[in-house]
Amino acid sequence: MKNKLILSSTILIFVIIFVVFYKSLKDTNIYTPEVKFNNNIPTFSAEFLLSTDKLSSNTIFERDKYYLLNIWASWCVPCRDEHSLLMNLNKNEKLTLIGMNYKDSKKNAKSFLDELGNPYRKIIVDKNGTTAIEWGAFGVPETFIIYNNKTIKKYIGPLNQENLLEIQNLIK
Repeated sequence: MKNKLILSSTILIFVIIFVVFYKSLKDTNIYTPEVKFNNNIPTFSAEFLLSTDKLSSNTIFERDKYYLLNIWASWCVPCRDEHSLLMNLNKNEKLTLIGMNYKDSKKNAKSFLDELGNPYRKIIVDKNGTTAIEWGAFGVPETFIIYNNKTIKKYIGPLNQENLLEIQNLIK
C-alpha cells in the first residue's frame, strides 16, 4: 500500500510539472514595448556623419513637413535588408529621410553608404547611443515618422513592403 502511494504521488508530481512546462511553452515571451504617439521629439545636439558640422534638432525638423528618422548601423544586418526600401522612400518628395548612425565608426558608415547608396538628406551620428535612447529606441533598425515635431508612427525592426505602403498612405 505504501509503495502504491509513493508511486501515485511521484506520477502526480511529474504530471503537474509536465503540464506547467507544456503550458509555459505555449505562452509567448516576446515583449513589445508600449509606443506612445504624438509625443514631442526630443531636443538634442549631434554632429553630421559626412561633415564636421554640429547641429541642433531644432534646425532639422520643420513644421508641416513629414520626416522619416531611421536609426541604423553598418554592422546591422537587418539595416542592410531594409536599405532598398529606404532608397525607394527617398523618391517621395513629401517625405524627408534623416539617418541616425548608431554606435558605429564613421569609416564603416561611409563604406556602407558608398556600397548601398545614401537615401538620407541628413545623417547624424550617435556614437554612444544616448540620442537613440532619448527617442525611445530599443535597438537598430528603428524608424520614426515625424510631423509637426511629433512622433506619429514608430517601426521597431526592419521596414518591409507592408510598412512602406503604410508610410506612403500616412503622408498623402
